[in-house]
Amino acid sequence: MKVIVLNCGSSSIKYQLIETETGAPLAKGAVERIGMASALLTHKPHNGEKIKIVGEILDHKIAIEYVLAVLMSKNHGVISDMSEIDAVGHRVVHGGETFSGSVLITEQVMQAIKDNIDIAPLHNPANIKGIEAAKAHLPKVPQVAVFDTAFHVNMPPKAYLYGIPYTLYKRYKIRRYGFHGTSHRYVSRRAAVRLGRDLSELKIVSAHLGNGASMAAIKDGRSVDTTMGFTPLEGLLMGTRTGDMDPSVILYIMGKEELSLHEANTLMNKHSGLLGISGESSDMREIEQAIEEGHKRARLAFDVFTYRIKKYIGAYAAAMGGLDAIVFTGGIGENSPLVRKTVCEDLEFLGVKLDEKKNAEATGEAVLSDENSRVKVLKIPTNEELVIALDTEKIVREQLNEAK
Repeated sequence: MKVIVLNCGSSSIKYQLIETETGAPLAKGAVERIGMASALLTHKPHNGEKIKIVGEILDHKIAIEYVLAVLMSKNHGVISDMSEIDAVGHRVVHGGETFSGSVLITEQVMQAIKDNIDIAPLHNPANIKGIEAAKAHLPKVPQVAVFDTAFHVNMPPKAYLYGIPYTLYKRYKIRRYGFHGTSHRYVSRRAAVRLGRDLSELKIVSAHLGNGASMAAIKDGRSVDTTMGFTPLEGLLMGTRTGDMDPSVILYIMGKEELSLHEANTLMNKHSGLLGISGESSDMREIEQAIEEGHKRARLAFDVFTYRIKKYIGAYAAAMGGLDAIVFTGGIGENSPLVRKTVCEDLEFLGVKLDEKKNAEATGEAVLSDENSRVKVLKIPTNEELVIALDTEKIVREQLNEAK
């Protein structure tokens, strides 16, 4: 089955056309700066060269028209007709408490996604635009929503409730939702395969580390806790986000600096984290380079970043009553041996023993721990698009079987 996977932001669309039988992307690309005269489409066929097209792309509908056109183009395409696309899989950020898994998109599902706009005002509207645009161009093709929050939605109440009046939770659905669920689900399953163990018997801490970063405690294949909360702001220090913080801090800053709600939100989400502490960059590669050059605040930002990861590993080991594996993924988790090494230092009491040579030299999926390490340490590149494609295929095939 050929599935086109769409990840729609407010001014961008990332896409992959995946052949689910092999799991291989036939083509991938992105449309950036939607709404501008200088919008950019980047496209790369599986066995071809990357191309760039600049033009006026005013909305998501036109953007997807461009994507479909380049997928069918004579010189750079990988299909000859739109009828070769069997299904569309959409990354949808927030499913609230409504969805605990991926679903076929119906009018009722669309309404539920719209109902969750209040708790995901920056993400769900863009996801809705993408779904509506895809429907306009592929009206007879089944579409599936795969939610970032779904993997975490069945956490126990003790993990997802905040210490606010319970009536506010019931009234406004204020709770820990967690994000990056598709990534945490994928890498935990791959870790079980790499270790030759049954996922249902493993206690895993997965660390998705990138510009946005989160961790999950995965026990018996289920997420029982995660660091991101009501929004993606909570938890780990991130590229430009504060992570965990006393709520009174922002109230204090707002009073001292006379900030509006919008300005305070921007401060916490766009000007904090690695960037805010280092004063240099939100990019870990540049932070590490600055450390080599003796930049003290870059070292401080790095230390805060890695300390919080280490602290959550200990907390989640306690929450699960043990630990079998730590999995690093995401841009930083996959590509920074220094971050992995620093996080694993002093965790010997838990049974963690990193093999420094493996850690420094590993490529792709790899076990990085010493052979005698009781807790295994792995590096697994995430593949959220493949998860979306396979979920989409499964749901569409189930629908076809029901129709027979």
